[in-house]
Amino acid sequence: MSNSWTAVSILASTLALSACGLGSPVLRAADGKLAACPPAPHCVSSLASGEQQVAPLRYTGAAAAARERLARTIAGLPRYAVLRNEGDYLYASYTSPLMRYVDDLELVFSQSEPGRIEVRSSSRIGYYDFGANRAHVEELRAAFKPSP
Repeated sequence: MSNSWTAVSILASTLALSACGLGSPVLRAADGKLAACPPAPHCVSSLASGEQQVAPLRYTGAAAAARERLARTIAGLPRYAVLRNEGDYLYASYTSPLMRYVDDLELVFSQSEPGRIEVRSSSRIGYYDFGANRAHVEELRAAFKPSP
């Protein structure tokens, strides 16, 4: 009986851990702005204040060309997938290599301030992310160099 309980326990643990990357993303609000970060340290945004704040991304030149360059940059980063690229909005996900946790990355090209890209990166589940989402934004910032 002990072996069957061990097998059931291992199976249940495996299923629980494989579901860790699931969860529903909190995406762009209906008004076109990025959703506010929840009161948890697993989210950063250029529209947030305090510990959750990160600088927006910057670009020069035409917004459409910058958006396409940004989409190519994201697609070229390991473990990222561009899921939506339309109008002034880009949505991508990052999947961690070991536990397959999913983080959502959203970018909106500012209509009121040309050259500015608002950014939000958030874990789908959990409370702490140990700085992972801030690191995602900074990795993207380093890869997305301003056009010459």
